[in-house]
Amino acid sequence: TVTDTQKLANAFGHQGIAKAKLSVGANVVTQVDDSRREAIKLNHSATHLLHAALRELVGEHVAQKGSLVDDEKLRFDFAHYEAVTTEQLISIERLVNAQIRQNHELTTKLMELDEAKASGAMALFGEKYDEKVRVVSMGNFSTELCGGTHVSRTGDIGLCKITSESGIASGVRRIEAITGEAAINYVQEQAYLLQNAANILKVEPINLIERINNNQDQLKSTEKSLNQAKQQLASQQGSDLMNQVQVIKEHNVLVANLPDVEVKALKGMLDELKQKISSGIIVLGVPGDGKVNLIAGVTSDLINKIKAGELVNFVASQVGGKGGGRPDMAQAGGTKPENLEHALTSVYGFISEKL
Repeated sequence: TVTDTQKLANAFGHQGIAKAKLSVGANVVTQVDDSRREAIKLNHSATHLLHAALRELVGEHVAQKGSLVDDEKLRFDFAHYEAVTTEQLISIERLVNAQIRQNHELTTKLMELDEAKASGAMALFGEKYDEKVRVVSMGNFSTELCGGTHVSRTGDIGLCKITSESGIASGVRRIEAITGEAAINYVQEQAYLLQNAANILKVEPINLIERINNNQDQLKSTEKSLNQAKQQLASQQGSDLMNQVQVIKEHNVLVANLPDVEVKALKGMLDELKQKISSGIIVLGVPGDGKVNLIAGVTSDLINKIKAGELVNFVASQVGGKGGGRPDMAQAGGTKPENLEHALTSVYGFISEKL
């Protein structure tokens, strides 16, 4: 099974895997995989059309920087200073398929290298050519120096479908495409997905984008209303928590375990509680699935006695975590929610010692 070919002077070496033991001088019989070869022909010829279309629609600065052609796809790397736009890709694909439908006959000629270049044949920069070269032409649209295998007429390609465009290096872009039956299968699969999406949203495919945009607007509106409701709920919970305030050495202290509060609401709740408490210390904990979230706040008049960072780390160390922050506000996390209640209870003793 041949996996690669290499040009060795004027000969072509075939590299691959043998099913039997070989020795120097042995006779072998070679056979081309016709179905694979036919698929490669389609992709190779489409590469020439793609190159010509890029130079016509994107600019004559486009130059081939590499390519891969196999029986599944084609890949074409080229010099270009920015991404090819969606509109440009559509135009390129249209132009390539227009040339396919024109069913140009492919002609090949052996010519002197200088003669071939003078005729306008595209040559790869840096490529070494013999004095006699093979020139492949597709009507007046594409003429390149090439020794590869090609279709007899461009119509044999059937269809060319660009599947991706990306950047692979500074100033080098890559286009991947498929042809023939693979392209038809791809188009049908995309149409099937589009129709399924339209069916799910109960619209015709042509109205799908409008429906998606409407759904996105509704989702944003719902999220906004939900966030407002969460803030109102957090505010109500904050008011209820004020009933749990204890006084330690004439200072207000609020310590609470809040299993039903969303972590995102903690900071807002802390800010609101600090305003309500005026002067004091707050520690809030939220247990979750195998984790704990903590937040501590100290009003400005007390940060010379107790730092929020020290306080939150005291609690976090008991629930398998650590954290940090400013003297007036700090957060932490842990992995042992089962220890949270005990850790929060110990806060009163810690504060009493500091005050």
